[in-house]
Amino acid sequence: MDTKESKTAQEEYQHLKEVRTPEDFEHPEPDAAQPEARRPAKGWHWLLLATAVLAGGFLIYRLFSALLA
Repeated sequence: MDTKESKTAQEEYQHLKEVRTPEDFEHPEPDAAQPEARRPAKGWHWLLLATAVLAGGFLIYRLFSALLA
């Protein structure tokens, strides 16, 4: 049973063009379909991690201080 979707002539031409075009390893650029690859990380993940660690530490401190009191 063939489950492949049939391609139009234009889609087939575009596919062959993409497959036959050699990759430029000297000047690689992210695909237009991947805008997240174009911008560098801004460091927000470190701020989020630090906030979560501080909140966890504070909650543990409050838990043990309540148990020891």
